[in-house]
Amino acid sequence: MIALAVFLVLALALVVYVVGIYNGLVSLRENIRVAWANLDVLLKQRHDELPKLIETCKRYMQFEQETLEKVMRARASVSEASASGNVAAVGAAEQQLRAGMSRLFAVAESYPQLKSDENFQQLQSRITALEESIADRRELYNDQVNLNNIRVKTFPDVLIAQQFGFGPAHLLEFSSEEKADVDVGALFRA
Repeated sequence: MIALAVFLVLALALVVYVVGIYNGLVSLRENIRVAWANLDVLLKQRHDELPKLIETCKRYMQFEQETLEKVMRARASVSEASASGNVAAVGAAEQQLRAGMSRLFAVAESYPQLKSDENFQQLQSRITALEESIADRRELYNDQVNLNNIRVKTFPDVLIAQQFGFGPAHLLEFSSEEKADVDVGALFRA
């Protein structure tokens, strides 16, 4: 009788332990989804603001159509990659967009009327604020992915993760060019 009671207590403890691991893995997976959704909201907000910025710039920058078109193409690439949920593609598209926007803001320096336009100033401030928020959300997303990836690879969580289909998630990474300081002088020469 005592042996049966001990066995039942141990079995119950094991079940509670496995359920705890499972629930922890579910929580991490959902945190990744929420972090991605929050990042996606900011990407969409920036996506919505960029056409307004381009339209404002078009009034002044007749000779810079190529720069404006590059930003719009990059904007479309980010949107497509984000919609597909392809984290690696988002990273590559983000690099193109950030380079295009850096070029656009650098070129805008050559247009005093544009720089003094109230709409341009507001849009530039709004997009800059969104960029800072996006950077913060990328960091949060990568933190959640890192926590998940550690859990699904460590013992004993790996046993539960494999059994129930929990796998590693992909970090939102950027190339070394994306991380490097921007050469503003080169932007003016291009």
